[in-house]
Amino acid sequence: MAATSMCTVQLGSALTVPLFGQLGALGTAGLRLGCTGLILLVAIRPRPRDFSSRDLLACMVLGLVTAGMMVFFMLAIARLPLGTASALEFLGPLTVSLFGPRKGRLVWAAAAATGVVLLTEPWHGGADPVGVGSALLAAGCWAAYILLTQRVGDRVTGLNGLAVSMPVAAVLGLTLAAPDLAERHTWSALWTMLVLAVLSPVIPFALEFLALRRLTASAFGTLMSLEPAIALMVGLLVLGQRPGTAATLGLVLVVVASVGATRSGARPAPSSKEALASSSCA
Repeated sequence: MAATSMCTVQLGSALTVPLFGQLGALGTAGLRLGCTGLILLVAIRPRPRDFSSRDLLACMVLGLVTAGMMVFFMLAIARLPLGTASALEFLGPLTVSLFGPRKGRLVWAAAAATGVVLLTEPWHGGADPVGVGSALLAAGCWAAYILLTQRVGDRVTGLNGLAVSMPVAAVLGLTLAAPDLAERHTWSALWTMLVLAVLSPVIPFALEFLALRRLTASAFGTLMSLEPAIALMVGLLVLGQRPGTAATLGLVLVVVASVGATRSGARPAPSSKEALASSSCA
């Protein structure tokens, strides 16, 4: 589930880049969030009475974090190669992984961190400071997203939590993007974004909700070290962004770290009562 999520989110990001010229990065992010929120709200139709006040608040905060993650990442890939932006954003889940159990986790986190450095190649200099700053803000939002998604996924049945958080993210994203969209939006861009919204983030966010019910947050964070490598490959195949030798070595390191995290990061099996409840929700 996590691997499929990462592939779809990076492919969706790459296919969104051509829209920057028409909508701008902020307009693209806002329209993407708006389409996603609408799709999930119509498809799942969550009922407020099914939530406790605390869980409803957690879903709303998750929506704000999700909007920040999407908006800042769109601003980053408008100025940086997809692989570089994804590598910097990965510092968020990497930080989460460092707070997990110590059994082998620091080894995998160190391997992933080395891979991120090689993918980013900071010694070359000349990186766009606004792009780097946006990617780092997206990293902070991603770390909060992992922790909040696990909490909401454990407490709210099915995908109801996602169907509340994404409309909240949509409102915030569209509010921020309103000036750009008022002047640049077209019906063709809207229909294109509806299709892309299904590819990413509807499918990957749903898969992440399910994956975080089976993995610890720290293991999931380290597993996400695959994301810069996937972004590197998608950038090469879709956008023609060719990696160098250091970036290729970084890809190998993050794959090794991800395999190690997967082998040691499964969450404890649920009790028979919990498993029955989960099955009923599905």
